Amino acid sequence: MCGKGDTVKLHIDWTACDGRGLCTELLPELLTRDPWGFPVPRDGSREPAVHPGLASYAERAVRLCPVLALRLRG
Repeated sequence: MCGKGDTVKLHIDWTACDGRGLCTELLPELLTRDPWGFPVPRDGSREPAVHPGLASYAERAVRLCPVLALRLRG
């Protein structure tokens, strides 16, 4: 992942996302769903910050996204 002390953010590629909702199930602390099933960051930001304690869960969500719509940015 990124170096120690970096702020890691979860990027959602809205053009790739098809609203399956797997990421919202894997990261309920960061994401919720809109009425159509698309992920919505709970903090209202476009790219929510990933707390270090959630990093492994965020990495798993990125890895398991069926349409590769998630990325971690540091």
